[in-house]
Amino acid sequence: MLYYFDVCRSYHPSERPMPTNDGRTDLLFRALASKTRREILRLLATDAGAGDSRCCGDQVCACVFAERLGLSAPTVSHHMRVLLDTGLVSAEKRGLWVYYQLVSEALEPLLSELASLAPHSAEGSA
Repeated sequence: MLYYFDVCRSYHPSERPMPTNDGRTDLLFRALASKTRREILRLLATDAGAGDSRCCGDQVCACVFAERLGLSAPTVSHHMRVLLDTGLVSAEKRGLWVYYQLVSEALEPLLSELASLAPHSAEGSA
């Protein structure tokens, strides 16, 4: 799948069609099956770039993931592509670096799926 950065060099998952709800939930589960991708999401959720001059607000430079997780740039790129495909992150390219941001509302289908698997009530159970 190809992604083109426009003139302002940004990409947001809402700019492309997403699969059906079931298909999207499956993509989310597959993306979260990787410990590395879960760690990347944790870093985004906990402001990994705070205090780092290469980061801007809640956007984190790809180089931060490489340093903090001990990964090569191509490996980070691979994992970020998977997260972009699921809509869990958005990206903005500035110069040579790509900055990523968590799209927390993208977790809603996954949370709904998990909630549907839990018992609906504790009533009647001893």
